[in-house]
Amino acid sequence: MIEINILVLNCGSSSAKFQLIQAETEDNLARGIVERIGTTDAIVRYQPKGRNEYREVTEISNHAVAIQKIIDMLTHPRHGMIKNLDEIMAIGHRVVHGAEKFANSVVITDEVIQQIEDCIKFAPLHNPHNLKGIKECARIIPGKPQVGVFDTAFHQQMPPSSYIYALPYSLYKKMGIRRYGFHGTSHYYVSRKAAEILKRPVEELKMITCHLGNGASITAVKGGISVDTSMGFTPLEGLVMGTRCGDIDPAIITYLMEREGLKPAEMDKLMNSQSGLKGISERSNDMREIIEGAERGEYQFKLALDVFSLRIKKYIGAYAAEMGGLDAVIFTGGIGENAVKVRELVCEGLEFLGIVIDKEKNNQKSLTISTGRTAVLCIPTNEELVIAQETKKLVEEKRT
Repeated sequence: MIEINILVLNCGSSSAKFQLIQAETEDNLARGIVERIGTTDAIVRYQPKGRNEYREVTEISNHAVAIQKIIDMLTHPRHGMIKNLDEIMAIGHRVVHGAEKFANSVVITDEVIQQIEDCIKFAPLHNPHNLKGIKECARIIPGKPQVGVFDTAFHQQMPPSSYIYALPYSLYKKMGIRRYGFHGTSHYYVSRKAAEILKRPVEELKMITCHLGNGASITAVKGGISVDTSMGFTPLEGLVMGTRCGDIDPAIITYLMEREGLKPAEMDKLMNSQSGLKGISERSNDMREIIEGAERGEYQFKLALDVFSLRIKKYIGAYAAEMGGLDAVIFTGGIGENAVKVRELVCEGLEFLGIVIDKEKNNQKSLTISTGRTAVLCIPTNEELVIAQETKKLVEEKRT
């Protein structure tokens, strides 16, 4: 009997991450990444289940070569996990921006490709590369159904009061300027996982999900629906991040442009690539280094850690008020899952919301790290599994 698998792809500007997931058991059969696409010294990493990691440095001239390399590794006679492409049921793609066009995952068609292209203006650094993956898969693995799963989709049920900016309404109607939110697949996954852990229907819960990594966002999930989120028209708004400033007084932008003679592209680079943890510390955007520096007593490292944690705390308080209560706070992402000190600082002083951290459980990175009436959970995210689940569901629906 041939096992049926889902290939999950996440194509970036110079990388292609992938996982092969068994459709029925949801078992992860293989994972890997092709980095530095477009160079002669690209790095290929491939981890088949239960075997040693395969690593190679080679020329990968473009995304087509990268995807072909992925297929070659998965079907390799010695370290492959499938015999041939017949064992791939479908391909699921992460697509960053679906604007208001996509509130759910969709089977890829020519019309859908055109609509994703229409969204490039909202995500010029991401959607073109997501599209490359879709188009190359159609060419290299013809006949296989493909599904697009959008980072923005989970947030498309937010009420207008949460997504409309206080700008002239004509700008929303004309240009679609509004809050879209990102990391939606992660927020969706951990909120559902939290409901399982708490053994309560997600429809009954008021939760705040904190996806904390180099990019970071926080979402208010009420009754299983995203009702507000910190990232906005772009991923720049909201929390302090590795190199992004998050929320600032918008007048600072014009002030700096006038005083420093900065062009729009230079101002954009300052806010997206030179700010956040890196900007405050002036040395690093790695939270591990920030915490180590703070523990050594270095002022700017401690300041970066405190500003990062306080911003999250502010959003938790605001979202608890917005939802009229709180049942659970969930930490996920590279920082959320691993930075014990961040979770401690964020939750400190929130006892009035029923948030009480168990320091021993927090240090052990347990799933549940609280003792108060409000659950505090540390849940590893699994966006790839959600993409695989969505892909399987839509392909099977199309067949029936």
